[in-house]
Amino acid sequence: MTAPKKKAQMSVYLDPDVMKALSAYAARREQSLSLIAEAAIACFLSPDGDERREAAITKRLDQIDRRVARLERDVGISVETIALFIRFWLTTTPPLPEPAAKAARAQARARYDSFVAALGRRLNQGPKLRQEIPDDIQEREPT
Repeated sequence: MTAPKKKAQMSVYLDPDVMKALSAYAARREQSLSLIAEAAIACFLSPDGDERREAAITKRLDQIDRRVARLERDVGISVETIALFIRFWLTTTPPLPEPAAKAARAQARARYDSFVAALGRRLNQGPKLRQEIPDDIQEREPT
């Protein structure tokens, strides 16, 4: 029976940020620093290492692309919602005479504070407006 090969020891100098990242990764994985460093070096030196890195980068880019698409959709919904509300409000709200305008401004401050509080509750508890709108909305002819 042959004895297992003894691993060679090596000293390496790492940048403090790299060492911190290595330590954090090893702690999360509950593995030794040596094992993580050995696996990283082996991956770097392997002939298909470039292909793995490229696949990992492609996967991350795809995830980022999906997130950006969701953000674009959500921002579009928000902008259209605000524009629709403003148009509705401007077409249905007549201007007030000056004596009533002061009282209306005071009442508006209280109503605005109530709106902000309700918005905070809605954002904390959900459901979100974007979740209520389906992704596959079909264009309809105006009636």
